Amino acid sequence: MSSPSVTPAPLQLVLGEEELLVERAVRAALETARLADASADLTRIRVSELTAPELAELVSPSLFAEGRVIVLDAAHEATQDIAALVISYAKQPAEGIVLAVVHNGGGRKPGKDVVAAMRKAGAVVTECAKITKAAEREGFVRNEIRQAGGRTDPAAVAALIDSVGSDLRELAAAAQQLVADTAGAVTEEAVRRYHRGRADVTGFAVAEKAVTGDTAGALEALRWAMQTGVPHVLVADALADAVRTVARVAGAGRADPFRLAGELGMPAWKVKKALAQARGWKPRALGEAIRITAQVNADVKGMAADADYALERAVLGIARAQRSDH
Repeated sequence: MSSPSVTPAPLQLVLGEEELLVERAVRAALETARLADASADLTRIRVSELTAPELAELVSPSLFAEGRVIVLDAAHEATQDIAALVISYAKQPAEGIVLAVVHNGGGRKPGKDVVAAMRKAGAVVTECAKITKAAEREGFVRNEIRQAGGRTDPAAVAALIDSVGSDLRELAAAAQQLVADTAGAVTEEAVRRYHRGRADVTGFAVAEKAVTGDTAGALEALRWAMQTGVPHVLVADALADAVRTVARVAGAGRADPFRLAGELGMPAWKVKKALAQARGWKPRALGEAIRITAQVNADVKGMAADADYALERAVLGIARAQRSDH
């Protein structure tokens, strides 16, 4: 089913290194293409893993006129033959294909030549430069709140950044949640209230420490979570999600995070984090950790007499399994 009123730009250039903004730009390209053709297929691959014949096949017109979105990641790594092919294709893009080139904005030739050619060919350019300055981060937060339908002020924006930190994903998630929780009025008081008991962050903070074998850090985070009233079930769910994610990524073998993200149906940032966490795990230890999370899930839902103790025991067990040799 297609919508003839929507015509996606055939050439798109995503410039910069800010991962969240890059992922959003790629997602927007895919969503626009699927408005025109709901069955449009996505192929996303790093240019260093491509040969020129493979790329030529990807961008060749289909006999059946199927919609396609082809995302070339890390175009700054392009070899001469790949760059030449992209430059040639940009002069006459095929109908029904959206080519999105992701480039970090720096690098040398021939990657820079690709950027110049895409610009010259009229590609839609999305700037995704790394956000490093305080004013830029504040602007990002204000924009996230505004796009979610909320309103705010400088004091609330400063309080949110102070509470969450500089990670754009966490800032975006917090901004959207605050708009939903406050009927759109994001004030400094609302931010402080929200972060006194921010369950989703504290639960996952416990889990991240546990799956990396940081026993002391995980126990400290757990005690803080319990003191601030985070529901036991949310911590148990976070532990299960972290262990399950590490197991899935570890089982998929060594691969490019973007490719794994597509295969596993996860965002690339989550796959990257899990790949780093998976390095210390052995298969039998992961099996033990999965058993522990299943048990603590039952414990916090009524099986255990002391849910606090059940969570502490689970955190200790997962951290111990991560450090084991089997």
